[in-house]
Amino acid sequence: MTLLRRLPATLALIAAAAVLARAQTPAPLAALVDRAAHATLEIFHDEKLTADELAITLVDLRDPKKSERASFRGDVQIYPASVIKLFYLAAVHRWLEDGRLADTPELRRALKDMIVVSSNDATSYIVDVLTGTTSGPELPPDEIKIWFERRNAVNRYFASLGYRNFNASKKPWGDGPFGREKQATDLFEPKRNMLTTDITARLLTEIVTGQCVTTARSAEMMALLSRDPASNDPDPDDQAKFTGPVLPPGSKLWSKAGWTSTARHDAAYVELPNGAKFVLVVFTMNHANDHEIIHEVAKAVVAGLMAAK
Repeated sequence: MTLLRRLPATLALIAAAAVLARAQTPAPLAALVDRAAHATLEIFHDEKLTADELAITLVDLRDPKKSERASFRGDVQIYPASVIKLFYLAAVHRWLEDGRLADTPELRRALKDMIVVSSNDATSYIVDVLTGTTSGPELPPDEIKIWFERRNAVNRYFASLGYRNFNASKKPWGDGPFGREKQATDLFEPKRNMLTTDITARLLTEIVTGQCVTTARSAEMMALLSRDPASNDPDPDDQAKFTGPVLPPGSKLWSKAGWTSTARHDAAYVELPNGAKFVLVVFTMNHANDHEIIHEVAKAVVAGLMAAK
């Protein structure tokens, strides 16, 4: 795994480095992820699910001091859809902690809508306040360069923490970017947001273990991510339904899902009734209507961790 590099000299980040340094890939956990991946590929063989359309990262948090991680294609860049909103959530709390943003009711309303109902409009506002940029008409060449440099503020923050192999600078869209958003996409690389399941699992683990920004701010983030795994919402895209339906009664769930016409992803933290605790990030491509793919991966992981307890 990639260890944290060039960390600021703060106790919180040193603690995060210590946790990640211990997060090796033990054979049993790696075998569990491998079984989950290959069993899912076999089940969805007729739907032509292939290995390059699936990525999985699992972090075993039964003992946070000895957290263990394993993955299947966990280092591959994939368009994250709304899972990117986890990164914007963490950045807002860093900016608030540093006094770079005012803690206003409107900011809190947008944070809640961005995470709880995955609002793209709320996320657009959040990206604006984080980066000091706005959408709008095209800009002259010199101005669009300055605009693009500002828009990369979230990327610079996470890069300073040792995150690699990602892009978190774009707004999520319904019909696509227009004006200066399209102009910047045409002119500059990268063209899209990109995450790996590994770094998504790293961020979610830091939130879960209270190491993201501060313990208190991590707890605020967790409050927004809380889901009811037994949700009876009829909406098939209710975020609790990405992983929740296969969890045993009494389980607890915190998550951020993402979906488009081609992608269906979930980043989930689960506490099982037997005491098992884990972060599971599953990205799927080209099978957005196959809701059961994430379910099958989660079922295999739950079965393995329940048996191991």
